Amino acid sequence: MSRSTSVEDYLKAIYKLETASEGEGVSTTKLAKEMNVANASATNMVKRLSEMGLVNYESYYGSNLTEPGKKIALEMIRHHRLLELYLTEMMGYSWDEVHDEAEKLEHHISEQFEDKISELLDNPKFDPHGDPIPTKDGKMPELLLLPVSEIEDDQKHILRRVKNQDPEFLRYLEKLGLIPGVEIRVLGKEPFEGPVTLEVEGEKISVGYNIAKELYAFSTV
Repeated sequence: MSRSTSVEDYLKAIYKLETASEGEGVSTTKLAKEMNVANASATNMVKRLSEMGLVNYESYYGSNLTEPGKKIALEMIRHHRLLELYLTEMMGYSWDEVHDEAEKLEHHISEQFEDKISELLDNPKFDPHGDPIPTKDGKMPELLLLPVSEIEDDQKHILRRVKNQDPEFLRYLEKLGLIPGVEIRVLGKEPFEGPVTLEVEGEKISVGYNIAKELYAFSTV
């Protein structure tokens, strides 16, 4: 099936929103906001995707990916995350620079090129931001992670994933030493979504609640 870049981008966006809503229908309003287009444009594309058999769409309910649609979305996500890792590991890009580059390249690499990148990187499981890389056969690994904002006091965890990948946000985290793979310990949390105090590699720092909820970690116990 021939497909355009915009079709692939919409399928990726629907997958992201559908995952965040735990399988509920993705409204065209949310999709339009995610794609930064008018509601009418999003509605027209969803109807087109429905005709292509890539989404199930119902007015007033929203859309969900069909299995073929999900397969394409995961293929694009795999391309994107492999490219991000390749750019950081092999070409010296920093983790705050790779998203836009990968966004351009992901639509144009062949399956053979994807396989070569994966082999060169020793079949990695995570991208530079800690996001899981879908498998070649279209499976998204499940991670048992907690937002740092929800971790109980005095528990040691390994920071695994940064959800917000805004470049300025990533640069700030790097300055604090909050990068995937680092050991952290929650020392205390202020009430009413107040600051969270962390120990990061032996150093004490404080971050806002809105930052802590964008960081995901797993227990070392």
